[in-house]
Amino acid sequence: MKYLVVVQGSQADYEAMQGKGSSRSPAWSEEDIQAMYSFMSAVNDDLTATGEMIDARGLAEPAKTRFVQRAADGSTTITDGPYAETEELPAGFWVLDCASLERVTEIAERIAQCPQPAGAPDYPVVVRPIEDGSGDTGG
Repeated sequence: MKYLVVVQGSQADYEAMQGKGSSRSPAWSEEDIQAMYSFMSAVNDDLTATGEMIDARGLAEPAKTRFVQRAADGSTTITDGPYAETEELPAGFWVLDCASLERVTEIAERIAQCPQPAGAPDYPVVVRPIEDGSGDTGG
């Protein structure tokens, strides 16, 4: 079964990783950044070795997001953003092929242990089954 595993972050979190802390997220040091990258590289290497990795990507900061939404009159509204005060959005993802929901949950639990500075917000790691077109979402 294929699963989408998503980590989340806000614009404030991306800025904190660039050394610009705020009340929402403390500034990350270079050591904090390197610890995160090392941790994620180890996760990716392990998932590649087990054959469960299909793809993994980090996403650009939320400030580079564009929202395209249908308005009540049927036209579309296009908005750039969001800004530091917005809620979290996807920050990165994995597409995994796992034997079970239990296995992908184990992986999500490991991802949730990624090192970060004290006081940084904790977001859930989201696991979503990818439908195979037959209507079966596995589990």
